[in-house]
Amino acid sequence: MSDDERRADELIELAITQDEVEQAPLQPGVPPPPSMHFASRFGGVSGVIAPLITTLIAFLMGGLVVALTGKNPLKVYHAIWNGTGLNWFFHIGNHSARVPFSTTHMWFPWDTSSVAAQNLQQTLLLTTPIILTGLAVAFAFRCGMFNIGGQGQYFAGTIFAVWLGTSFGGLSPWVHVPLVLVVGALAGAVYAGIAGLLKATVGAHEVISTIMLNWISIWVGSYLFGQGGPLQGSQPSIPISNDIVDGAKLPVIWGLKLLQGLSIGIFIAVAILVVYWLIINRTTLGYEVRAVGFNPEAARYGGISVARNYFLAMAISGAFAGLGGALDITGWEYRIGENDIHANTIGFIGLAAALLGRNTALGVGTASLLFGALINGTSGRQLDPSIFRPDLAGNLTTIIQGLVILFVGLNVGGVWLWLKRRRGA
Repeated sequence: MSDDERRADELIELAITQDEVEQAPLQPGVPPPPSMHFASRFGGVSGVIAPLITTLIAFLMGGLVVALTGKNPLKVYHAIWNGTGLNWFFHIGNHSARVPFSTTHMWFPWDTSSVAAQNLQQTLLLTTPIILTGLAVAFAFRCGMFNIGGQGQYFAGTIFAVWLGTSFGGLSPWVHVPLVLVVGALAGAVYAGIAGLLKATVGAHEVISTIMLNWISIWVGSYLFGQGGPLQGSQPSIPISNDIVDGAKLPVIWGLKLLQGLSIGIFIAVAILVVYWLIINRTTLGYEVRAVGFNPEAARYGGISVARNYFLAMAISGAFAGLGGALDITGWEYRIGENDIHANTIGFIGLAAALLGRNTALGVGTASLLFGALINGTSGRQLDPSIFRPDLAGNLTTIIQGLVILFVGLNVGGVWLWLKRRRGA
């Protein structure tokens, strides 16, 4: 082994273990170690505590916004909490209605646990695509890239899922459902791979290319499902697709399909979280991706193909987001319209989840549940207008998401912990 190769291996090892160094206790009079590389700035600094502090500050500032409208923040947050359905876990009433795999699948409106169950089902349905788009951002981050294109990659999966789901009506569900999911993931991978290829070959910045690809997918979808579009449904006056056939729908395991009961999509998303963790921490590909993210030059000297990993990281990221779009279509939406395409922001919510979750599997999953619960809890059908106007509540969710991104970028939680350590020293 040459001196250059030996030095490269040392640099890679140093970079990959930097998270452990940054979490080590500070010595009196010794400044904290700087973040050496792009990926480390969004990595495991300060562990779990810093994201919790970030979330708490965001909610406190959101409460101030509520107070400025003349409403009681505690009452508003309590109403949002009830709307999320998470209170279902703490209900003491009718325990028989709490069994998620009940064979009756009947939820009586006078039973509060039934209302909570329906709310929880919707929260988990919303959480599913956020997990996948969050992983799309997180995986690219691990390779030192900022994937803003989760929205476009999600739409790529959605478009192909609708096309395949409304076609081939005679296929068995055992064939049709996996086919839709796999093709949706492949569509996202190919779409994100364009940005990865541009990054690897000509050095085009992924932020610029993925933003442009977002707009392309939005307007392509608008054309396909708009009035007169090739994928518009049977009603010519309504710019929306037909419903996918029953054989392409995921089975509902909790609740009623007509009431948007919970499908197995959430378990697929959780399984992908495990796959993400295994790839990052237990494979050669994951090692190379992290090495490139921490120090591309050191990785190159160590014999790692930086261009190859840029392309693969973006393609895998796109596969996650594309699968999220396919799960949405097969799990509960069943169709998509022109207005849905322009109003959907799931890719950017996934960005917030990845930042808050610090690109870890557990962190992304937890942050996705938080944002899914917020979206559902502040929806117009959940929130009592006498407590808080639903249209303002939706804006409150956006404010909290924006504050989370801002505070993560400023590393507010890490700064707070650093100041606390300094005082303790």
